[in-house]
Amino acid sequence: MMNLKQKIKNLPNTPGIYLFYNSKKELIYVGKATDLKSRVGSYFRQTSPQPLLRKEGTTRPIEVMIHEVKDIKVIATDSVLEAIILEGKYIKDKKPKYNVDWKDDKSWNYIYITDNIYPQVATIREHELENSKFKIQNSKIIFGPYPGLKVKEMMRLLQKLFYISVCSPSTPPASGHLPSGRVGHKPCFYYQLGQCLGVCTGEITPQDYKRKVILPLIQFLKGHKKILLKNLDKKMHTESKNKNFEEAGRLRDQIYHLKKIQDIALLNKSFVNEEISRSTQNDRLGGRSNGRDFRIEGYDISNLGSSDKVGSMVVFENGEPQKSAYRKFNIKKVLGQSDVDCLAEVVERRLRHPEWVWPNVFLIDGGKPQVNRVKMILDAHNFFAKKSVILLGIAKGPKRNKNEFIFDHSNKSVVKFVLDHENLLIQVRDEAHRFAIKFNRQKRIIK
Repeated sequence: MMNLKQKIKNLPNTPGIYLFYNSKKELIYVGKATDLKSRVGSYFRQTSPQPLLRKEGTTRPIEVMIHEVKDIKVIATDSVLEAIILEGKYIKDKKPKYNVDWKDDKSWNYIYITDNIYPQVATIREHELENSKFKIQNSKIIFGPYPGLKVKEMMRLLQKLFYISVCSPSTPPASGHLPSGRVGHKPCFYYQLGQCLGVCTGEITPQDYKRKVILPLIQFLKGHKKILLKNLDKKMHTESKNKNFEEAGRLRDQIYHLKKIQDIALLNKSFVNEEISRSTQNDRLGGRSNGRDFRIEGYDISNLGSSDKVGSMVVFENGEPQKSAYRKFNIKKVLGQSDVDCLAEVVERRLRHPEWVWPNVFLIDGGKPQVNRVKMILDAHNFFAKKSVILLGIAKGPKRNKNEFIFDHSNKSVVKFVLDHENLLIQVRDEAHRFAIKFNRQKRIIK
């Protein structure tokens, strides 16, 4: 056991999969984690031969067999998405004893690709996979299983990364492409976002769709990300050399997003370290804090160009809006248009009011620039040292069509809080946005 403890001590704090082996060097279990060191370590924190009890008084299934573990290996990945894919590959190829014994057919999902002219990408559950109706379909290839997968989030992420079409195709003529300047059907919503290559309009042939979308996706789902990135980089330089700058730019963006996969939406409770102490959660992230209501403050900026700049602060306590605590801010010092500077002014002015109850969470409607600026202000006031507070942002994109959470992913308590309260946090963000826009419109009407 000392050998195992030493191995755990040296594990990385990165996403990946962990593999447990018995005395016969047989792989008996494979699991995934956002933090390998924390997750694996949670199974070996007491020396008692009895299984560890969870807070509810029950054991985690894995702890029943933990005494059989004699060796541990890990494979680090760059992202949660890759950990999910790698776990599925090991379960399929190796069929570890306890993964199979604890299998719940309803929780195992697969990704399959059809043999349509424009291949479709979809998910299917274990029990549906054996259904005769599915066997009739032209299934080209199947990946999985993926235990506990958040299906919608996974497909949405893959769609963005690989430009997977979800629209109805407009079949090109026999020549394989439409005449210059002509399109087929009306462009779909994702085409307008730049996330569809033109299946709906007939701008991409079935052959090009398979080459640009399906083959890279298959390579990625097989776990060959490094080879894929090398191939994409080679294609990007070829397209640039041939002066196909639009395609070269698309490949450049795809490479960037594959290297910086934003996959917080894929996290579920199976990823989170189950050994977070309940006392810590109650103190920082529970329903109440130090005997008072748990308070979230949401901030947003609204402007009309460089004029009519306003800020909003909304307050939720114990999950409910407290409209009497809402505040409006006329921006006084910022010249020109800068949401970041406007937000900084709002937060600085808020901090001058200690008579307002301090929040447990500062929630910003914005991305990294906004969150980083607020963090600088709170650091300057030594706020994090004085208060147990969480700072996070929700980036929405130019069309307000996404929810990318910006926060400290290394803090497992915060990760769990975001997972458990995702809908509430989005509600607070949306309310701050609504309140800011309403105030802005009221000012313009008065003028």
